[in-house]
Amino acid sequence: MSFHPKMAYDATFHKSARMLADPGEPFTYSADNRARFDTIVTRYPPDRRRSAVLPALYLVQHQQGYITANAMRHVAELLGMTAADVEDVVSYYSMFHTKPVGRFVLHVCRTLSCALNGAERVTEALCAKLGIRPGDTDPTGTFTLIEVECLGACDRAPIVMVNDTWHECMTVAAVDRLLDDLRGRGEAALSGCHHVVEGVAAEAERHAGHRGGGTTGAGPVGE
Repeated sequence: MSFHPKMAYDATFHKSARMLADPGEPFTYSADNRARFDTIVTRYPPDRRRSAVLPALYLVQHQQGYITANAMRHVAELLGMTAADVEDVVSYYSMFHTKPVGRFVLHVCRTLSCALNGAERVTEALCAKLGIRPGDTDPTGTFTLIEVECLGACDRAPIVMVNDTWHECMTVAAVDRLLDDLRGRGEAALSGCHHVVEGVAAEAERHAGHRGGGTTGAGPVGE
């Protein structure tokens, strides 16, 4: 006699849902990004090189648009980490992408302040305009839409972050203008707190694991 329940070990709930990262092409930093990386790691004691993992991953993402398994292994080798350690960091933070994204990644904050001020309506308007759902990229490869948690600018809610730039006090009426301006003028259309890659890396180093809210920008889109 056994009191052990009969288990359906082939059932779905016993299967791992883990998705392996896209291997991608063989990856090494470009000459410019390797020079930036070499400068960044000098800011840490030799036995703390792995603390540079966030800015190192930002350099990867700015170089090829998303982070592949081969890129994770490259960063791991340079920092004296395992590839699994680097993957843990990539999978934890929502700002790192493990599949191709559009030229402009639209992050819509859905946390309390933004939700109370209409963030869900902004997401619905973006979905309708682009013909996609959150997590998808439009057929032209121009826009990727992602819902995220707090972007750290609750006093200017609702917030939409385009790549690394905050757009404040977004409204449904401002959605068409934002998308059209991005299509027509590219990054020249962006306002708010815009970071070049060195600025992003520095921000990651300062916060050492917390993205932070940055500095609010010049004014809301649609004004």
